[in-house]
Amino acid sequence: MSETLFKKHEIVLRRAIEAIENREFWTPYSEIPSTKIYGEGAREIGENAFKSYLNKPFQLGQPHNGNFIGSEHSPFGFDLGITYPEIDPNDLINYSLKAAEEWAKTSIEKRLGICIEVLDRLNNRSFELGHAGMHTTGQGFAMAFQANGPHANDRGLEALAYAYKAMDEVPTSTYWEKPQGKRAPLEIDKFFTIRPKGIGLVIGCNTFPAWNGYGGIFANLATANTVIIKPHPNAILPLAILVKTLRQVLFEEGLDPNTALIAFDTLDKPISKELARRAEIKLIDFTGGSKFGNWLEYNATQANVYTEKSGVNNIIIDSTNNYKGMCRNIAFSLSLYSGQMCTTPQNIFVPKEGILTDVGPRSYLEVSEDIGGAIGSLLEDDATASEILGGIVNLENIDRLESASLLGDVEIPSRTIEHKFYPNARIHTPLLLKVDSVDIDTYSQELFGPIGFIIGAKNTNESMEIVLALLKEKGGITFGCYSSDEKILNEMEDVAFKGGVSLSENLTAGLFINQSAGFSDYHATGANPAANATLTDAAFIAGRFNIITVRRHAKKP
Repeated sequence: MSETLFKKHEIVLRRAIEAIENREFWTPYSEIPSTKIYGEGAREIGENAFKSYLNKPFQLGQPHNGNFIGSEHSPFGFDLGITYPEIDPNDLINYSLKAAEEWAKTSIEKRLGICIEVLDRLNNRSFELGHAGMHTTGQGFAMAFQANGPHANDRGLEALAYAYKAMDEVPTSTYWEKPQGKRAPLEIDKFFTIRPKGIGLVIGCNTFPAWNGYGGIFANLATANTVIIKPHPNAILPLAILVKTLRQVLFEEGLDPNTALIAFDTLDKPISKELARRAEIKLIDFTGGSKFGNWLEYNATQANVYTEKSGVNNIIIDSTNNYKGMCRNIAFSLSLYSGQMCTTPQNIFVPKEGILTDVGPRSYLEVSEDIGGAIGSLLEDDATASEILGGIVNLENIDRLESASLLGDVEIPSRTIEHKFYPNARIHTPLLLKVDSVDIDTYSQELFGPIGFIIGAKNTNESMEIVLALLKEKGGITFGCYSSDEKILNEMEDVAFKGGVSLSENLTAGLFINQSAGFSDYHATGANPAANATLTDAAFIAGRFNIITVRRHAKKP
């Protein structure tokens, strides 16, 4: 049975390897929530599956201490009421260590086959995962469907492709012959074995638990490491569904289900630090705020730590040949998921002297007004706005939004939106503020949520100087620019290179700065303080295993 699943999914794996090599568009998982693709009745089946979890213990099938905990609250206004089986950190480690010996000896093909089978089964449950994501993260359903279903699967499969490619390049054995002049040659047989690092700890985030988590989870499993997943207490369900599926497939394949474990905690009694400092934890993946990400990097010294943290994302406007398209594109980028994405732009730099456009010169004040107007038009209909904005993931973001109006001149105030089906939903439109470039203390900190600044700069050169300084000090995941001057675009690219950030130029339709495509876009660069790793590249994989060599004199025929 060892290679059955690998043979079943080998074509998909090979095609994924081709995609990461040429960076073209490709995916085996459709992002369209259509029953024509996912099957008749898939929508209802998924919603009913989600509802079946509510207000009861989650049946996971892993060891626990008898206690059940959980306090997830939907940003759309209701308690999920799901509780999860608590397991003590010592027991987590011991069960994982026990499973590790068998998993390390499992063939590469069998490990990869299991992992892709899990992704395949999860993809068939994308509607279920969409509802789970929607009501833990606050994403609108369409985004939740993608981010917790097909797009998360893309990132998981991408990590598997990189892992297989890296391990496949290591031969299992070789005959080595060294000439020795008149003497007989030195003949050696050499054998090479992939050795896992140990236990991988993946610490989930509140906003994109699956999309940000699958890369580390599947990279660890593919490279023969067991994994412990510690979700954010407010966004457990999507990762609990993953782990239950993983454990089921492991059991079916005759392996210890404790190869994959999930740890639960609460906001007032967190266990991440305790786990992260355990000597047995050799790999840590984290997405979240810089404070804890930096703590992990400085304190979990026994592990290889991969972090994606907070940063400050910027757009520089110099000029444009599609003014209306530019304003619409920026408006959507500021509004999508209420600015609760690590890729959302916060600062938009505009020369005080104004810009040249295809509709004539526009002053700084007019640019600010027109971007504000584009946001207003985009979110004018409450039903449409609800889907684009989603819900505010936690009350801290609302507090920040309410106090931020004092930070500058209000171009457009934030307003609340009433959801058609969820009257208690936390939905707020973006707050857009005008500030001067000298007010750097105001806009140099990440203000997570629907808050944006239109910043008046002396000129484009000053904008580039400030952005480069921010990238070096604070970091950023994305950087955007608009210019009809090729020389200026070249200078922007130099800023991006020096600041270690990916750049999007002159986006006006169809593609937004927030978006990152699996198999093609390198998400984060690891080259500035916002992240020390990339989803996904060879470096994301290489540190997760070692190579052990055995040498012996070759046997004579």
